Amino acid sequence: MNEHERRQTLADFLRTQRSRLSPEDVGLSAGMRRRTPGLRREEVAQLANIGSSWYVRLEQGRDVHPSVSVLESLAQALKLTLNERRHLFLLAGEPLPPHAFPLEEPISPALQQLLSELTLCPAYVLGRRWDYLAWNNAAEHVFGIDQSIPPHTNNQVWRFFANPGSKKRYPDWEGLALEILTEFHAASIRYPGDPWFEELIEDLKAISSEFRQWWPEYHPTRTMDSHKFTMHETLGKLKFEHVTLQLPSDPDVKTVIYTPDTITRTKLQRILGKSDQPARTKVVHQSAYAEQ
Repeated sequence: MNEHERRQTLADFLRTQRSRLSPEDVGLSAGMRRRTPGLRREEVAQLANIGSSWYVRLEQGRDVHPSVSVLESLAQALKLTLNERRHLFLLAGEPLPPHAFPLEEPISPALQQLLSELTLCPAYVLGRRWDYLAWNNAAEHVFGIDQSIPPHTNNQVWRFFANPGSKKRYPDWEGLALEILTEFHAASIRYPGDPWFEELIEDLKAISSEFRQWWPEYHPTRTMDSHKFTMHETLGKLKFEHVTLQLPSDPDVKTVIYTPDTITRTKLQRILGKSDQPARTKVVHQSAYAEQ
């Protein structure tokens, strides 16, 4: 998308969001009957505390550049959801400020049920900071997610580099490490100035010479969906097909599912297929953790 197309797409987005709101939705008087549905441009400008003529230029796709504070005001005036706010900032060429995100990332009952139903498929949910938010029995047995590795116990990247057992667990540890770094690098870029990311990255540099060496080297993002191998302490080599699914309502929340091949499925059946072992999903309690 070139600059002209980006400005036109932003203008279309603003018009669409404006048209779906009524004056009553934002606490304004409807006044006389309107020829077209939605708010007027002048009303959006008033709600966002910006100049009407400037906003008109923005909706016309003119060469104007809204600041982060103006985008925040527009998002509030138009009552945008988190995903719509993210889209607004993306179209404006600005990163979404870290404070725009809620501290907690709740896991819906439907998603928890999905994880529990995947009896022989290790599956877990990662948040925007690559924290484990929820996981099922199979993931716990295969990846040992319950094992405490402070100070960032719930973070997948930290666990991968700080846990000495990772190199034994993953035969292609270096290749997988580079894939994880590529994806995590892209995630951190979306939140510039976020002190949480900065602290984790500095801790990773201190704990891992590989992370310290590879982190400055940026590679184009590539998909991590592929064959995955892991070594289990009692079951031996396990082979999976790996896929990552994103939620339409929040693309930063990822559900990761490992589908075992026939041999691996038989092995997992030994420890996961017992009729007296109920299906369960573990969910991280985030009220305190999210404030770190």
